Order: sequence, then C-alpha cells, then structure tokens
Amino acid sequence: MKKYLVGGAVRDRLLGISDNNTEKDWVIVGSSPDEMLDLGYRQVGKEFPVFLHPGTQEEYALARLERKVGKGYKGFEFDTSKSVTLEQDLSRRDLTINAIAEKDGELFDPFNGQEDLNNGLLKHVSDAFSEDPVRVLRVARFAARFKVFGFKVAHSTHRLMKDMVASGEVDALTPERVFKELEKALSYETPSAFFKVLSACGADARVFPMLSNNAHTTHDNEFEFLDRLNTHNPVIKFAVWLHNERADTIEQLCQHIKCPKEYTQLATLTSQWRVIADQLEQQDAEGVLAFFNRTDALRRKGRFEQLLAIFVLLGIEVDPIKQLRDQLGSIDIASLDKSNIAKAIQDKKLSIIALFYNSTK
Repeated sequence: MKKYLVGGAVRDRLLGISDNNTEKDWVIVGSSPDEMLDLGYRQVGKEFPVFLHPGTQEEYALARLERKVGKGYKGFEFDTSKSVTLEQDLSRRDLTINAIAEKDGELFDPFNGQEDLNNGLLKHVSDAFSEDPVRVLRVARFAARFKVFGFKVAHSTHRLMKDMVASGEVDALTPERVFKELEKALSYETPSAFFKVLSACGADARVFPMLSNNAHTTHDNEFEFLDRLNTHNPVIKFAVWLHNERADTIEQLCQHIKCPKEYTQLATLTSQWRVIADQLEQQDAEGVLAFFNRTDALRRKGRFEQLLAIFVLLGIEVDPIKQLRDQLGSIDIASLDKSNIAKAIQDKKLSIIALFYNSTK
C-alpha cells in the first residue's frame, strides 16, 4: 500500500502558488476498501471508493481505471483492484498538469506535466479526455485561473473539445456542474478566459443556449471587461456579465443552470434598473419611488448595496441614490396621519424625492 499526493496540490506547489483553498487529494495504490476501513478511514464514495482520513479528513481514493459505458461524466465503470498502478491511475486524469504525483519529495510525472507547466499549456493526457464532458468546463476554468501565468489551451486539446461539442457529449452536462464551474471561474481575477475558451470550441451555445446568439458571447471586449472589475465576488460578476441581457432571458438562464436565488435576483435587478439608475434625476417622483420600491432598497439593504456596487462598476454615479435612500429611510412614521398610514408614507416619500431633486438642480 503506497500513498501519493496528486492533482492540484502538486500542480500549485510547482507553480509557486500558495492557496489554502487548494484541497489535498491522495491516491492509494495497492490497497482495498476493506483494508482502508480496517485502518480507520471512512468511505464516502458510492460510485468508486473514496475515503476520508480519520485525522485530517482529507480525501484518499483508491487507484482506479475507468471504462466509458454511457453518456456524461457518470457513464463510467471503475476498476479499483490492487493491480491498478499509479501510472494507470494518472492516465485517466484530464490534463497533464493535473497528472503529477508526489511521494516523500519525489515527483512521478509519466505524461510530462512539468514540461507543460513550464510552457503554460493546458493539454489533455489521452483521448479518453473526450469521454467526460465536465473536462470542457474544467479546461475553460483552468484557463481563467491560470491566465495570469499565460496559460493557453493546446491545439490538440481544443480540437478534442470541438469534437465533444459536435458529437453531443457536452449536452450531457448537468446544470449543477455548469453552475459550479461558472461560479469558480467568476471568483478568479481573469474570468474572461473561461468564456473565451467555451466560445472558441462552441460549448457556450450548449451550456448557455439562450445567450448563444448575443454579442457578449462573441466579442472579446465584453469578456475582458470582467477582468477589470475590482471585486472577487462571483455574484456581482455574474450580474455584470449579464447586465445587457433582458430580465426574462436571465431568468431562463438561471432556471437552466439552477442558479441560487441571490444570483438570479441581483442579475435581474441589474438588467431592469441600471438604465433608470443612470438617469434617475430625469424621472418624475413616482418613477424614482418605483425604483426604490421595486429594488426593495429600504428592506433588503445588503442586496441594495450590492446593486449599487454593480452600478459603480458600470460607471453609474450612486452617491445621490445613497443620499436619497437615507432620507427615505429616516421618515418619522409617528408624525404622519394614522387614518391612512400607507398613503401618508407614500406622500411623504414623494415629497422628499421632489425636494431632493429640486435642491440638487
């Protein structure tokens, strides 16, 4: 029984990246589920044996071989017998830079991953790459994460990805996995590469079908804008990415890839109100009040702050909006006519809005 550190932890160390978010993954060669359980490991994998270390809780997987038997990334059978070698296990991995193992300071690199790290190449290990559609998303995400190092997708890998789109293999991606990879990509400093890679191989039209004919999926400058945003918040970047889309299109997309509510709500609010927010002083008092009511500015204060942050990123002046919000939020309800309190509050807000814009002209 031998233990090897594999994948991202080895790759990132060789790149000089110190990232506490990079999980340590281990592969076990020459063992069995029964032996792992006897040693106190807890099995968590259903499709193939993955075990949690009794102390560190890090994942240890038995070395395995895969055989494609169906569509999608779940369409595999696995061989986890003791006879599976380290090189065989590494051969099933997606990219050469992720197929490097380490034991006691010694590197095992049968597919020249170090050379590709040095050359900044995202290159598939074998043609088995094309059996798993998730790998298209992962290559795009790694392109985004490592753009700062100048990484590019190898031509041969790009061709495989295009073939996977043409064959329909990419259509087997689950919405949850699409969103997971998208969210990770948006958390990086340079998410533009994620969209560019998907666009280049045609996968964008499959994973974001309702956006496939829109300008931002074909024009690089729309992607590059995301790299200039001074935020790591993927919720905000998601809304900025879609700010030119119709609200109903955004809702269709979010239903398609099963976005959490906060993503859907912030993106649709951005789409619906960014133009009005940029021209708020040109609205009548009723229009301004509708803006604050429909964005729920006074009750959903945290979300409204995020919306204002997006407006700033889009070049919209928000200081007057903040000042007016604060005035609307400080109304003394006790001083108003109680006989029709709802109308009294609305009239007071309209009065505040009218006075605010008269005083700023």
